[in-house]
Amino acid sequence: MERTVTVVPEDGLHARPASKFVETANDYDSEITVGANGDDPVNAASMLAVTGLGVKSGEDVLLTADGPDEKAAIEALEDVLTTPEE
Repeated sequence: MERTVTVVPEDGLHARPASKFVETANDYDSEITVGANGDDPVNAASMLAVTGLGVKSGEDVLLTADGPDEKAAIEALEDVLTTPEE
């Protein structure tokens, strides 16, 4: 399953939003990757890999998930990426 999502949090996929994204990815059994800017996708459960993408607010990322809970995983991660920081 794949879905393209526009990153909303002001900090992009850095600091707190990245931490919440990785934490959420680790809640699922599916293999989940995230890719941006035409780079190779990385493991969505790895903080170092996710922050290494350098994704900024307003940029698109491609989420992919493969496994028993892929739909729920994609929806939860999309929610993290489209919710502005408080």
